Amino acid sequence: MSDDSIRADDLAFAEFPSASREQWLTLVSGVLKGAPFEKRLVSKTYDGITIAPLYERDAGGRAVSGRKAGSPWQILQRIEFADPGAANAQALHDLENGATGLALVFAGAIGAYGFGLAGDTSLAHVLDGVVLDAGITFDLQPGPHAEGIARQLTDAIRRRGVSPTAVDIRFGFDPLGEIASGGRSAQSWHDDSASFTTSIQDLTTHGHRGPFAVADGRVVHNAGGSEAQELAYVLAAALAYLRALEASGVALADARRMIYFHLAADADQFLTTAKFRALRKLWARVEEACGLTQAPIFIAAETAWRMMTRRDPFVNMLRTTMAVVAAGLGGADSIAVVPHTAAIGLPDAFARRIARNTQLILLEESNLAKVADPSAGSGALESLTHELCVMAWSLFQDIEKAGGAVPALAQGLIQAEVAAVRAAREKAIAHRKDALTGTSAFPYLAEEALEVLVPSSRPAAPSHLVGEVCGGGAGSSGTDVPRDTAPDPSPQGAGEKTFPCRRLAEPFEALRDASDRALEQTGSRPKIFLANLGRLADFTARATYAKNFFEAGGIEAVTNDGFANREEMLAQFKASGAGLACMCSSDTVYAAEAAEAANALRAAGASHVYLAGRQGERETALRTAGVGTFIYLGCDMLATLTAAHAIVRAA
Repeated sequence: MSDDSIRADDLAFAEFPSASREQWLTLVSGVLKGAPFEKRLVSKTYDGITIAPLYERDAGGRAVSGRKAGSPWQILQRIEFADPGAANAQALHDLENGATGLALVFAGAIGAYGFGLAGDTSLAHVLDGVVLDAGITFDLQPGPHAEGIARQLTDAIRRRGVSPTAVDIRFGFDPLGEIASGGRSAQSWHDDSASFTTSIQDLTTHGHRGPFAVADGRVVHNAGGSEAQELAYVLAAALAYLRALEASGVALADARRMIYFHLAADADQFLTTAKFRALRKLWARVEEACGLTQAPIFIAAETAWRMMTRRDPFVNMLRTTMAVVAAGLGGADSIAVVPHTAAIGLPDAFARRIARNTQLILLEESNLAKVADPSAGSGALESLTHELCVMAWSLFQDIEKAGGAVPALAQGLIQAEVAAVRAAREKAIAHRKDALTGTSAFPYLAEEALEVLVPSSRPAAPSHLVGEVCGGGAGSSGTDVPRDTAPDPSPQGAGEKTFPCRRLAEPFEALRDASDRALEQTGSRPKIFLANLGRLADFTARATYAKNFFEAGGIEAVTNDGFANREEMLAQFKASGAGLACMCSSDTVYAAEAAEAANALRAAGASHVYLAGRQGERETALRTAGVGTFIYLGCDMLATLTAAHAIVRAA
């Protein structure tokens, strides 16, 4: 573009007067029609950070030093086949088709979601044919087998005659991650710290350049923790490793280069980008406190396990794409994508290809890595980065006051705080404040199951989240069903010593699984009849809502275009085979017809009658007429659906 054309563009924009924030607020006020601005347009994260709808440019924003400017991040592919021959074939295929590194995931590791290489797997077999010194990255996720796997890999390198300095390996030593995930006790650190530092020093003696120890935040993220909690944990873990290495005689300047970080990247783009930027700022502050000159840290990213769903798994492609964008723009040095079918089982070749190509397209066609820290100067992202730094540093100081990461884990301090956030998150999901597309929102009961190589054997959901009604245990008889909500799931975490690994969709998936079992055993799913009252315009909105509501729990909605009279409604109800009924219409029609219709449906055999809409001033009359539960935006959807399954089972 010529200088003349640039000046012409400047002149064109100059014709438009600049707008002020006050002018914008005036226009917004007119749209809100008196509704509170803070309630409608301002939100908060699970860390309590306020998210405003509009930010001005941060003129003082500066790029955060991280990945080399213009350089692509490493494209990692997860290798988690138990069979070493299959793992080798997949590794070679991935490297031939665009991957620049391999994440070797072993069973029992933080990132092993039901599958993984065995601890005694022959790495020489897995890496047969892989050119070790060709710039390929090897990201070890060894879990409890770290020392043995490191020895095995270094032996394989030596037998090939390759110089250790020519092989890019991240060794993945993470004893604190093992403590946090329940693989070891906190008391073991007293003994493990010596073997931890000795193993790292042995590797450096043999010429390996590392990094060796990882502060892995996925253990907190998988447990439902917040962004600040994940950041505080990795800071504390990395500092514990730094202290252990220094105590063993390693100079601080060398010790800090032996440590790297691993964070989860999820579909909340701005929060994820801000989290990656915040980590670099926070660790720079730790280095400053240690008297070190700031040096770039290595941050590995993996798309979040907790956001993955088994239902409508193609939506996972969108989630992982957003996560890669967020991590890439946030300066991640490497990214691994969890394939979209991973929650169902061991991903097949198609799912793995999509995971690999997601990154290739974003790097080579969208050129996301060409600009260093594009968030710099953005008012929203600079503000969010700063607030995360402040919150994470405060949580980190609490851990330090407890004596550091190990004592804080032993006392359950970190676990309790994460459990509180997890409980809040579960409540938001149960009430569909946080909607899960394809699971709690826009479900599709007729979806076809996708193929995987081996089905997952991981449990669908903890029993406390869905009660016992879906698993054959004792449940509500249907005569004592909660009216609009059930008690929120009690916070699981008091006294917790380990972090659970849960996906957000699991409670709803358990209900869908119960529906699938009923279909397989009886030829029919649990059903609910939509008693659509009045004209099409009266009931369409609430009938659509009710259908999505109940089918999110696997309860098939039998809908219709309304009825000419009450007798036709009852005839269709009886013919539907449904034991439940839900009335759908406008408030005006409810006032005239709902009580009589509810009475009629109960008399016709409906085990339970629902009404789509809030209770309002006619609640007592409607309940007397037979309405048992009201469903509406913000009600406890999960509790209502769990109770509905109990009613169906009892009936």
